[in-house]
Amino acid sequence: MAMEEEQTPPELRYLSGLGNTFTSEAVPGSLPVGQNNPLVCPLGLYAEQLSGTSFTTPRARNLRTWLYRIKPSVTHEPFYPRNPTNERLVGEFDRTTTVATPTQLRWRPADVPLHPGLDFIDGLYTVCGAGSSCLRHGYAIHMYAANKPMDGCSLCNADGDFLIVPQQGRLFITTECGRLLVSPGEIVVIPQGLRFAVDLPDGPSRGYVSEIFGAHFQLPDLGPIGANGLASPRDFLSPTAWFEQEHHPGYTIVHKYGGELFSATQDFSPFNVVAWHGNYVPYKYDLSKFCPFNTVLLDHGDPSVNTVLTAPTDKPGVALLDFVIFPPRWLVAENTFRPPYYHRNCMSEFMGLIYGMYEAKADGFLPGGASLHSCMTPHGPDTKTHEATISRAAANEPSRLSGTLAFMFESWLIPRVCPWALDSPCRDLDYYQCWIGLKSHFSPPAAAVDDENE
Repeated sequence: MAMEEEQTPPELRYLSGLGNTFTSEAVPGSLPVGQNNPLVCPLGLYAEQLSGTSFTTPRARNLRTWLYRIKPSVTHEPFYPRNPTNERLVGEFDRTTTVATPTQLRWRPADVPLHPGLDFIDGLYTVCGAGSSCLRHGYAIHMYAANKPMDGCSLCNADGDFLIVPQQGRLFITTECGRLLVSPGEIVVIPQGLRFAVDLPDGPSRGYVSEIFGAHFQLPDLGPIGANGLASPRDFLSPTAWFEQEHHPGYTIVHKYGGELFSATQDFSPFNVVAWHGNYVPYKYDLSKFCPFNTVLLDHGDPSVNTVLTAPTDKPGVALLDFVIFPPRWLVAENTFRPPYYHRNCMSEFMGLIYGMYEAKADGFLPGGASLHSCMTPHGPDTKTHEATISRAAANEPSRLSGTLAFMFESWLIPRVCPWALDSPCRDLDYYQCWIGLKSHFSPPAAAVDDENE
């Protein structure tokens, strides 16, 4: 679960709100007044703009932040292909890198290895995705299992935004805008191009990552729900300015570019930003603050009502990627099959479980595990869940779904799966068996049987 407020280190302070334009300075007087790029910046700092959208993107969606730093980020040696590289990262999803399969897939949780040491970069591996990071359209779904901090290096993802969902172990993330402590039960978004490093205060950690190419996450429109509900903008938290100025000979910048890793060295930390202002910043969100909506009379609502963040496409109502959760909530629908219904979907659904048991799978879907149901592939509750639900004596009584937190990355693009995911020892090859036991309950009236036999 997310950390209690009093357990947060006292030096960590956050700015509240999603989409806001913030100002933050670690040293009073370090922000320029009245302009972004003066001839000489206060305290002898360098001005540097980080643009998350084109200059001419409409103002409502224009993203940029001005950073005021001790040395500019351009001060580094040339980039070279990283050695060793991470061969399990994919940014181009085609027949040369991945496999198309409509089969329902499920994976058991992977153990975090103790040896060799794996930081967040080397512990990150792609499961599936679609599109192209070079063409700036598509997404990738990764998982990570790390057991050591990123010492003496940082990562810059030039390909897209990372949405990170820790499942085991907190992440202490240092960025150019400041620091965030992210617990299981929280998420964090690291925007494209922002340098960051991940420490592991609880030791080994694992979790899930979605990456989107050519778009940014935003809150979904609420439509008839009205002005309030789902994820509230004020519950999203961004860091405040923090910097270090020590000499760091041999510090490594790892640059993820076109799905490949490159590295360059410099003699200072990239976290030397003394002040900043703008709206292109990292942020975290405590999923327990989500305000869910649910049916109060009959039928099972569509999962889109649980969308936390979305990356829209040009087609209205169609997402490049949605982040959807299935949190604790009351179930009160009458004369209704309350678990998720059986479904074939034009979207593709990758699911993960942070803790507890998922309501549609009585067995086999474990915290830290995952499943993938691709476009138009049938899926739904397993046999045990279905039989228990239809035979429950108090089926119309209100019940509270508690002790669980599942999520879904959903996209309209058809995913291709990495070969190591298909060949993984964690893959549940018997997943299909969970539906094989579904039996016919068809009971036609006697007259219809007599007519058929005549």
